[in-house]
Amino acid sequence: MQKTSSHQLVDHLFRHEAGRMTAVLTRIFGTENLCLVEDVVQDAFVKAVQTWGYKGVPENPAGWLMTVARNKALDIVRRNHNFKHISRELASQLEQVTEQRIEHLFLDHEIADSQLRMIFACCHPALNEEDQIAMTLKIVSGFSVSEIAKALVMQEAAVQKRLYRARKALEENKIPLEIPSGPALTSRLDMVLLVIYLLFNEGYNSQKSDELIRKDLCVEAMRLCFLLPEHPAGKQPVVYALLSLMCFQASRFESRMQNGDTIILLEHQDRTRWDQDLIGKGYQFLNHSSQGSQLTVYHIESAIAAEHALASTFETTNWVRMLKLYDLLAIHKPTSIVLLNRAVVKAQLELYGQGLEDIWGIKHIEGLLASQYIYSAVLGDIYLRAGEKIHARKYLTQAMEMTTSVAEKKLILQKIESCQ
Repeated sequence: MQKTSSHQLVDHLFRHEAGRMTAVLTRIFGTENLCLVEDVVQDAFVKAVQTWGYKGVPENPAGWLMTVARNKALDIVRRNHNFKHISRELASQLEQVTEQRIEHLFLDHEIADSQLRMIFACCHPALNEEDQIAMTLKIVSGFSVSEIAKALVMQEAAVQKRLYRARKALEENKIPLEIPSGPALTSRLDMVLLVIYLLFNEGYNSQKSDELIRKDLCVEAMRLCFLLPEHPAGKQPVVYALLSLMCFQASRFESRMQNGDTIILLEHQDRTRWDQDLIGKGYQFLNHSSQGSQLTVYHIESAIAAEHALASTFETTNWVRMLKLYDLLAIHKPTSIVLLNRAVVKAQLELYGQGLEDIWGIKHIEGLLASQYIYSAVLGDIYLRAGEKIHARKYLTQAMEMTTSVAEKKLILQKIESCQ
């Protein structure tokens, strides 16, 4: 039992601490030695697995890991002449790094600053846009290759190639760990926010079969986003818009699931369990985001989430205003999932025919219905609401066969039974 729990704790800490440790050590060794840094971080977690199962988990596990990583860094500094794979140039640089300076880099505020710099380094324009996302999820947030593949809806082999390309670009270009200014900031900030947005979404609608909501991923996304306004360059309306959106969404965590395996739809959620502090922060950040003239998808999606928070009951939701917001979102972000969600809003207004027409009008809908359960699930649900139970059963059954989530299977099965 001790060994099992220690392994689980190491897995949990890897999610939260690996990115922090990598950011600090990369700041010491430079992005051109990223592979070396990753090895050092990996060594710390391997040592934790080997040690904690027998000697017990230390009182401060995160601090223990950081100390091991720090000591490993100090060993490399002190014995750099013994590491032939480290260039002479780097060895010379390391001789100038004092132990006091390294200790300073492991202070909380320096760790946060290092992570922020790491995020912007991973989102450097020298990297392909797709590689930027994969690298940030891997290096800064500790995503596994399989989790990145699920988040980006792609094969693991393709993710491996992206990570290889990104590491090579970072190393060859010796991309500095810095936060840009001027026009360079805007372009890179957009990608930084997209990465954080994807991270939060993976947690909010997890692809793991046994866990619909992965709060650790959502918390990590929010933590990274909260870092941005701490730097003057990150005090932008679009940053506050994304913070607002995540606060509104996170406020409903405790009401979305029951007993860990039963999904509670929005219309049946106990709104007294919604986190009012987070909702308050959502409104606060939404107000901050209104400064300036820029309107982004994060502004619109946050406004949509705010509509849900404003309504005291599901029935009193202003669906007419919600549809206008989705119409606006579809202009700025005409993706298949946005069009699907707009069809759901139309169904709430009993515009079933329009909703079904919109879904069937989505580009490549046949392929989406055959490969992603959510499209079949929504289509089947709208057919059910429209009273077309034969069509409803067909697509709901198709959706249940595709999803790997236990909670989603249970919910869809309930709807299939109502088609009898």
